[in-house]
Amino acid sequence: MENLIALLIAAPLLGAVVLLLGGRRLDAVGHWVGTLLSTASFVVGLVLFAGLLGKDAEHRTWTQHLWSWIPVGDFQADVTLRLDQLSMTFVLLITGVGSLIHLYSIGYMEHDERRRRFFGYLNLFLAAMLLLVLADNYLLLYVGWEGVGLASYLLIGFWQHKPSAATAAKKAFLVNRVGDVGLSIAIMLMFTTFGTFAFGPVLEHAGDASEGRLTAIGLMLLLAACGKSAQVPLQSWLGDAMEGPTPVSALIHAATMVTAGVYLIVRSAAIFNGAPDAQLVVTVVGGVTLLFGAIVGCAKDDIKKALAGSTMSQIGYMVLAAGLGPIGYVFAIMHLVTHGFFKAGLFLGAGSVMHGMNDEVDMRKYGGLRKYMPITFVTFGLGYLAIIGFPGLSGFFSKDKIIEAAFAKGGAEGWILGGVALLGAAITAFYMTRVMLMTFFGEPRWKNQPTKSPEAPSAEPAAEHQGAHGEPHPHESPRTMTIPMIVLAVGSVAGGAFFDVGDRFLHWLEPVTGHSEGHSPLSALTVTGATMVCLVLGVGLAWAQYGRKPVPAHAPRGSVLTRAARRDLYQDDFNHVVLVRGGEHLTRSLVYVDHTLVDGVVNGSAAGFGGLSGRLRRVQNGFARSYAVSMFGGAALLVAATLLMRAV
Repeated sequence: MENLIALLIAAPLLGAVVLLLGGRRLDAVGHWVGTLLSTASFVVGLVLFAGLLGKDAEHRTWTQHLWSWIPVGDFQADVTLRLDQLSMTFVLLITGVGSLIHLYSIGYMEHDERRRRFFGYLNLFLAAMLLLVLADNYLLLYVGWEGVGLASYLLIGFWQHKPSAATAAKKAFLVNRVGDVGLSIAIMLMFTTFGTFAFGPVLEHAGDASEGRLTAIGLMLLLAACGKSAQVPLQSWLGDAMEGPTPVSALIHAATMVTAGVYLIVRSAAIFNGAPDAQLVVTVVGGVTLLFGAIVGCAKDDIKKALAGSTMSQIGYMVLAAGLGPIGYVFAIMHLVTHGFFKAGLFLGAGSVMHGMNDEVDMRKYGGLRKYMPITFVTFGLGYLAIIGFPGLSGFFSKDKIIEAAFAKGGAEGWILGGVALLGAAITAFYMTRVMLMTFFGEPRWKNQPTKSPEAPSAEPAAEHQGAHGEPHPHESPRTMTIPMIVLAVGSVAGGAFFDVGDRFLHWLEPVTGHSEGHSPLSALTVTGATMVCLVLGVGLAWAQYGRKPVPAHAPRGSVLTRAARRDLYQDDFNHVVLVRGGEHLTRSLVYVDHTLVDGVVNGSAAGFGGLSGRLRRVQNGFARSYAVSMFGGAALLVAATLLMRAV
């Protein structure tokens, strides 16, 4: 069984190589090649999952050593893969959801001339993400980490003919590089502390290191997680990344890549357990991002950017749970998996709406679409109910567990974190109900609207999908798009209950992540009741604002907070003032110091020695009489010195 682990990565990697190097001869079948190899990886994952289930909980860790990458004395960097309960969970999520998104992309990208390359990039991303979660050491994880960043850059900027897409890709790449510096420093600190960067020795001996060293490593790992998972302060790239094709948003920015940071924190649980200060910072980052993303999502009229704010907020829940320590590790991963179902389904539903509306993304130009797109309406609606925590659906089980764990932290910290999580639940119910009402309910607002230019340069809207005056004519998507949406909707409905019954998911992950019960000041029933009150308040407020009265065609001026949320709470303005302009001023200051102080000392020293040498050079004038006088003077001095010494 262990020898099959490498096939998980090899299948999509082969697809990427074949599709990117095979040339145009594969244009007709490239999308099927990419989809089949992604599905093959999922099938291998199922086989390995069945093999793990046949083992005792303590023996569900397999490793496959491929080769020694850098053997130099005591420095040993191996290419070794590790499959345990945690990595197996991610393997099934990545390959399962990834295969569904591949199938969806067949229909969504049907008219794009570069579809083969798009599927090659998707396969490359899957291979890199699988390497990240299957690596047995931090250095190999770093390779997958960088590969994911490269694939993300290529996919976000896939439609590079759009300046906004090219800019968004560069922004995502640069912001993530900041986080990557944190991961590289953490790996260096691990090696100097433990003499290795393999998971086993590092995590086993984490308790032997000083708390200060563990805190430094933990904070650097958190910095890396903030970059990949779009957490404050490295969250600015996620909204702009929606410029990529919608399947990219569903795969990378909902179900897989943005969860890499959560995986990194949970995988490094032993380090954070020994660094309470770092754990506290993790919870603060998660709580702040939770509210930040939710507030931003409330004010976006672009359906994908509203969902991007939601993603930021939901990842904040996961990071908050991961910062709670053994109380919350399992629940962070549980919410990560359920979020993979309903958020991928929501993004695919948004893509289906855009497909039926000639790529229009402004929700103020939607309305009443449930009559024209019934499958999209039902599947999107189930994802909506799941994310707001409607009783019985997946989000209800996973999010409630996080809120309970936050209160169980105890003390003032527990009350603050629990209150933040409850407030986030209320805001989630508001902004997601807003998306639902503006898109599928009310009067149609797309009539007499001109057809928007298609996203892809070769995607021409069919004549039967345009009205008499050129306005969009909504229509349901093809089966290649609706089938993945239906499957994800089933996961959104049943996933949470399946994991929660008998604490099935807790028992599955506990041998890897550990788990301890906290003592919450509130009972589980009280927390559930408070969550339901928040849900009703959020839905009711959204209904009062967007359901009872017509949605205006243009966004009103709004309050100060609304205007700030439309500009992402001025995150880009802050980055420009503090980082861009601050960096420019710092650079100019350093250049001035370099020219004035450093170069001044060097040039001044050179000038001084040059002047001295010029003066000394006058002694060497080439006249014999001058040399004779010098010799006579020197001899006289020696004689005088000798006589003086004898006299003394």
